[in-house]
Order: sequence, then structure tokens, then C-alpha cells
Amino acid sequence: MASPDAITVAALDIGTNSFHMVVARARDAGFEVFAREKETVRIGRGSGEMKMLEPAAIERGIAALVRMKTIADSLDAPITAVATSAVREARNRDEFIRRAKKDAGIDIRVISGVEEARLIHLGALHGLGEHDATMFLCDIGGGSTEIVVGSDDEELLARSFKIGAVRLTDRFFSTVTLHPSAIASCRSFVRAAFMNIQVEVAELGFELAVASSGTAETIARMIHRHSGEGQPKTFNRHSFRSTDVSAMVRILGAHDTVEARQEALGLERNRAEIILAGAIILEAIADVFNIDEFIFSDYALREGLLIDTLRKHGTGPAADTDTDAAMRSIRVLADRCDDRPDHSEHVARIACELFDQLHDALGVGADTRRLLQAAALLANVGVVVSHSKHHLHSYYVIRNSELVGLTDREIELIAQIARYHRKGLPKTEHGAFAALSVDDQHLVRALSGVLRIAIGLDRTQDGRAKKLESILTTDMLEITFKTTKSLEADLNAYAANERRALLSEVLGRRVKISAR
Repeated sequence: MASPDAITVAALDIGTNSFHMVVARARDAGFEVFAREKETVRIGRGSGEMKMLEPAAIERGIAALVRMKTIADSLDAPITAVATSAVREARNRDEFIRRAKKDAGIDIRVISGVEEARLIHLGALHGLGEHDATMFLCDIGGGSTEIVVGSDDEELLARSFKIGAVRLTDRFFSTVTLHPSAIASCRSFVRAAFMNIQVEVAELGFELAVASSGTAETIARMIHRHSGEGQPKTFNRHSFRSTDVSAMVRILGAHDTVEARQEALGLERNRAEIILAGAIILEAIADVFNIDEFIFSDYALREGLLIDTLRKHGTGPAADTDTDAAMRSIRVLADRCDDRPDHSEHVARIACELFDQLHDALGVGADTRRLLQAAALLANVGVVVSHSKHHLHSYYVIRNSELVGLTDREIELIAQIARYHRKGLPKTEHGAFAALSVDDQHLVRALSGVLRIAIGLDRTQDGRAKKLESILTTDMLEITFKTTKSLEADLNAYAANERRALLSEVLGRRVKISAR
């Protein structure tokens, strides 16, 4: 029988607009994602107030479920499936549930709005890693919007509103050309609904406002694109202001057809149809609950369902384990790809010890220590591709892995610090390095310089170098270290001195490393 850590499961979110599935395996109090699938089904579209699932919508849904079951079966992953507002509210939901079981072999559990909110909160909590902050979370779906105020794993308030991007589009924006009063009417309707919990939310208070869902991500992407900056690879933890949301509503409203919005904003047809309603919902949330800035969470219901399912199997991220989601995901990646994780752990300890002694002289903030630690742990993950040029492969692996609890900028910096742990020094001829700001270029150079020394000090890969001490003068940095009794230190000192050029250049001082 497989151990709990080997359990592979598929979590399937049957939403009003889209069906989402994530397949993952439990790993070291976390999980490793194998596959993600999404299909825009619109199962709740064209049914008025979602009292009935139309025959064509049911057929689209069943066809999507059959395809997803095939993928899950190929990965030997049993499916846990939940359905939200469109199925929840439909009088003929039993027909869809029976067809799902008969034709696709999937058992569907219809969950309440409050349970939906709980699972969304669980997913976002893991994706952002913000366990110490009281969080306001909103998730704008096709048929409903969930609002949660939570502290760590506890939901202090959880509400579900029958307000969604598809539902409001059908109600207010169903005409070919935008009606002059449609936006104002939609705004009034949405704000009136949210006002019901305004006082309760204000009394609870919150430190962080989080938005999840495809609608929130689309708005974040539009805002970012409008700023003229390059698109990040991940929007997880990306922040945007509520004033920018209002600006997007105005821009969307200035185009009175779906085709015009699609062309002007570079949207897919399915998203262009419903994004105006979704943006109005997010704008209303900011207004009613006095929110100046949102942080986007890439993790939501499907990841919450995945974590909840794994916990029921006695594995996966637990409420009483390490709450640093970022470091947990970093260690999962290192364990999967690094052939000498013990060596990397020791290098990380040495690097952080040296950083603590030198960060003022290096001109970098104390809070960047975690970037150095992460890069040290991941510097060798490129060996999973090839030992040859593994530093280049490490950059690619880090950049294209699902690291949660980190912004796109932080992931890029970690990847570059790891990339420069050996061989050539950072230079503006390298495109990724040249794309960094001047401050971030300095940070990469400084932390890579420290990492190179730490790797040299564990050249024997047995953890013999310990207890570093740094003496800094106006023209020199002298680093001494102790070693385990009876073990030679010459090779480690030699290797560290061979790697000192970058640190010397950053500090503007000669560097000397020796055992004591």
C-alpha cells in the first residue's frame, strides 16, 4: 500500500463560468502539482437567474468532465469534485449530477456558499503564506462572490452573495450595445448587496485585502498592461490599487460592444463578455469595504479543495505545521530536483551566517536574507536536467516551477542568484540580468557573491566548515572559519578563495578566506 506521502489526488472545481482541475501529489507537508486543466463551460449561462441548467450547458459540462476524468485516470488520481452556485441553485441539478456519475464516472458534491468561501480562504492562505495577517478575501466567480475575513486557518466571517460576473452580465449587459444606464444600475445593485456586511467587516478589521479568481487576475493583467510594464510570469502576490480598478471600469465602459472591448484590451472572447460586470463587482468591494490596494492570489477554491482532501488522507499542508508557504514550496522543489540536498542545506546555513555579518557593508536590506537562503537551497536544482551547465538549468527550473508565497519579482531574483552561483559573473550582456532595475542588479551581484563563497566553503560537501567570523577594514574583508576536529580545511579554503572575485568587486575590498 502506498504511503500517505505518495497519495495523488485531483481536485475539480465545477464553477458557473469554468471547470478547473488540479492534479497533485502530497509531498513533505505540501504538494507537487502534476497537471492543471481549465475549460470555459458556462454551465450557468443563458438560464436567467440560474434556476435551470439548459440542455446544451449540461452537454458541454459532461463533455468537459469526461475529458478531465481521462486526464486524472492517466495520472492514477482519484477525483474529488465540488460544484458551486450554478449547480447549487439549479432545480434540475440532480440530472447533471446523475449524468456526471453515469457518463464521466465522477461523483459531484454540491457545496454551500459558506463552504465554498472556506475552501477559497484555505487555498489563498497557502498560496500567499500570510498566516500572521488578518485577511479580507474576495473571490468573484461566474455565479457568486464569496467574501471571507480570516485569521490564519480560522474564518471570522464567511459570506456568499448571488453576484457573479456571468450572472450580472446576463442581467445588466445582455444587449449587443451597452445601454447608457447599465453600468450605473449594476453598480447600485452590487453595492447595495455588499452593504449588508459593511459594519461587520469594519468591526473585525483586516490588514490585507486579497482578490482571487479569473476575473481578478484578468483585471490585474489589464492594469499591469496599461502601465506599459512587461508581463510577469506569475501574478501571485501581485498588488494593484482600487483606483486602477475604477479606471479599468471606465475604460471598459467606454467600449460599448464586446467586440470593441475584446480588440481594445486584447481579451479572449469569453472573458471580454463578462469582464465589465466582474470589474464593477471588484470596484464595489473596494468602495464598500474601504480598500485601497488588493493583492492577487493565484490559489483559490481548487487548491483549497486539494489541501482539504490531502488533509483528510492525513497528509499535505497541515494547520499546525510550518506556516511559511514560500520556504515549504522551495524545499519541495529542492527535494525533488537536487541530488545533494544536505549539501545545499549546509550551504544555505553558511550563506545566511555570512549575510548576517555583511549585509550592511553589502548595501542590501536584512529582509533580502530569505532570497539568499532560497537561492542557496535551489542553486543545484538544474542537475535534474543535466550536470553540465546546471546553473543555467537551475534558472529555468526555478522560473518555471510553482513556488507559492512569492511575488514574480522575488522568484526572478532567486532564480538569478542561483544562476550566478558558479561560472560567469552577472553582466548586462545577459538579457534577464539587464532587464532588472539597477537596485535589483546590485542585489543579485551582492547575494551571488555571498553564495559563491558559501559553496566554496562546503567544497567537500560534508558540512565541515562551521562558525564563520568576518573582519572588515577599509580595504579588506577577512573571513575565517572553524572546521570539524581532525578534518582538513585546505580544500575548502582554497575553493572559497577561488570564488571571491564577485564579492570583492561588490565590496570594493580585497577578500581573504582561511581556517582558524
